Amino acid sequence: MLPLAIMHAAQATPTRGYSATKDQLQGRLRRIEGQVRGIERMVDEERYCIDVLTQIGAVQAALDKVALGLLDDHAHHCVIGAEDLTEREAKTDELMASVARLMRRG
Repeated sequence: MLPLAIMHAAQATPTRGYSATKDQLQGRLRRIEGQVRGIERMVDEERYCIDVLTQIGAVQAALDKVALGLLDDHAHHCVIGAEDLTEREAKTDELMASVARLMRRG
């Protein structure tokens, strides 16, 4: 049997749906962060408005891709992996509320 301290540590840090791809996710977010800094430089340099808007669109698309990946991970890990029907229904409601928030961003 595991010592009590190890059991509590395991319970305190639940496994997330994206845990297996955490490094990849962090890499994508760092690239997006770099893109945002690039947009800031473009504004500092007073670049053409349409060029700045194009880059903003690219950042939004990249964030959307990250969000969709997280939603997919959540659906497969947290919703489908829920232990009972009540928990699965609650996780499904949570998922759909998150989708609704993402769709209202504009």
